[in-house]
Amino acid sequence: MLALGMPGAHAGELTGNAEAGKTKVAMCIGCHGIPGYRTAYPEVYHAPKLGGQNVTYVEKSLKAYASGDRRFQTMHAIAASLSEQDIADVAAYYAAQTAGSKSSTLK
Repeated sequence: MLALGMPGAHAGELTGNAEAGKTKVAMCIGCHGIPGYRTAYPEVYHAPKLGGQNVTYVEKSLKAYASGDRRFQTMHAIAASLSEQDIADVAAYYAAQTAGSKSSTLK
């Protein structure tokens, strides 16, 4: 990457694109976009709001669900279907959200 004039970038390092992430969050909104939503299957689980979360937190959480280190059947299935770039993009999208964002899930 240094040869491309991008100091500080490491080979294999992904940069999330919030605009691309906007097109990848449809399956997230069904649970995380509903105020106070709790799942009923396979167990009762409160779905937290994602808008405004730290990018690193979202990335680590999705990777942990994908690997099975964090356990919740629905989230495992969703996270396991995402590529590394998808995870970076989704994390960037949610980290960019504020309460005033047009498509904010904080509202």
